[in-house]
Amino acid sequence: MTTIFGIDPGIASTGYGIIAVDGNRMRHLAHGVITTNAREQTGARLKHIFSELEALLKRYRPAEAGVEALYFSKNITSAIPVAHARGVVLLALAQSGIEAREYTPQAIKSAIVGEGRATKQQITEFVRVLLNLPEAPTPDHASDALAAAICHNNIRGYHALEHAALGKAAP
Repeated sequence: MTTIFGIDPGIASTGYGIIAVDGNRMRHLAHGVITTNAREQTGARLKHIFSELEALLKRYRPAEAGVEALYFSKNITSAIPVAHARGVVLLALAQSGIEAREYTPQAIKSAIVGEGRATKQQITEFVRVLLNLPEAPTPDHASDALAAAICHNNIRGYHALEHAALGKAAP
């Protein structure tokens, strides 16, 4: 059984989702959101995200991780705080010895729904069905993190083939 950690980085809310995979069966372990106080300085907010991630990584001991890649279309200023949070996420994973694979929102949508322009509602419903959950996972950041974990699971076979073709051991 492999445990996969999915993360949707953000400074205000960092979503996480954790799944267990055994063969072609996926099982939901946990999901939620790490929130920070907007009145605190950026450093304190990033420290809080890091500490919470460390605790989750110690508790669930994932072997692999899928992280939603940074995406912005118009306002680079709003992307900078997300980039800070993303850096903290990658650091926490690296310190735990977990290689992170990053996936664009479009790649995650394609891996889950089969369509890169899927709506939030479609993603959430597909995540619910794929993990056999009684209700759709909320909030959106947690659902997106579960989608990143599922995406990673769906694509990791290709990563193993890629490593085999290069004569390397798979991560």
